[in-house]
Amino acid sequence: MQIPGEATRLRIHIGANDTFEREPLVDAIIARARAAGLAGATAWRGITGFGAASHIHRVELVLSHDLPVVIELIDDADRIEAFLPVVQQMIGTGLVTRDTVTVLRYGAITEEKREEE
Repeated sequence: MQIPGEATRLRIHIGANDTFEREPLVDAIIARARAAGLAGATAWRGITGFGAASHIHRVELVLSHDLPVVIELIDDADRIEAFLPVVQQMIGTGLVTRDTVTVLRYGAITEEKREEE
């Protein structure tokens, strides 16, 4: 991915209980994104939300069922486009969006910086 500069963000909105081949869908997508060499992926679990069925999912006490999850992948447009068929194969229901973002900074923590902490 060119840094700084334009990149493509793919957002995948699913439920925390969604699965793919008996594995949590969020874990399956993150693992395949990493295996595909994408620049980065992050997943968030929401506290409340609703989707196409308009059913509200929300946190009730500490235990809750099927909270909303958003997976965000960022990389060059061509790499995201190449990964889209993988996502399409894996998700049954959910929302997938794509937009252009401006990357201002991207980099891993080096061993040298870890030692300083």
